Amino acid sequence: MGRIICAGLGPGDPDLMSLRAARAVQGAGHVAYFRKAGRQGQARRIVEGMLAPGCVEYAMEYPVTTELSADSAAYISVLNGFYDDWATRLEKLAATEEVVVLCEGDPFFYGSFMHLHVRLRGRVEMEIVPGITGMSGCWTATGRPITWGRDILTILPGTLPQDELARRMRESDAFVVMKTGRNLPKIKRALVAAGRLEAAVLVAHGTTRQQRIVHVSEMAEGDCPYFAVVMAHGGAGRE
Repeated sequence: MGRIICAGLGPGDPDLMSLRAARAVQGAGHVAYFRKAGRQGQARRIVEGMLAPGCVEYAMEYPVTTELSADSAAYISVLNGFYDDWATRLEKLAATEEVVVLCEGDPFFYGSFMHLHVRLRGRVEMEIVPGITGMSGCWTATGRPITWGRDILTILPGTLPQDELARRMRESDAFVVMKTGRNLPKIKRALVAAGRLEAAVLVAHGTTRQQRIVHVSEMAEGDCPYFAVVMAHGGAGRE
């Protein structure tokens, strides 16, 4: 009998992968990973040089990324079909083989694997290996604690409406905005409305060689990669 292991790979630096995830990757005979068409994919990049000779790879290429609005019926329909198809393919493979699915960060924290998990639950044996989240790697890279004492930390998807982003920013001692990319102009406007622009920093490609940390107020709006988060630290009056 086979099974599926989803290995959380951590924030980007291979050295920050857990021992359990590293063992799963190095011992894998079959690995699957998400990527944009024509790209290597972040998860695959993290495990470069770790796969055993003869390991069979399955690149799960998103049919759309930013071509359609993420809340449109067309986008949802296309992505649902994509996840349905790969759930079926992995279920068949896992009937006899052990398959390692690679996932950046932690699989159960905004990870694409969740869409496969909900489809495969009860149909296939699965093991989930947690990982350090990307945002944890990013706030550690700033060299400052993200929270102190009774600070309230809020995690915000950058896809939220501007007014909702601003409200949550005002109400929180510290916050992290995920899914920045093309949402950066809206996020900046929300920061201004919340009075938090000067306190906000953007961390791109955290923990990797491409890591970049800048104040959001200094960011050009067209210069924000997908793997970036915006954050404001808590601890008011302690630093």
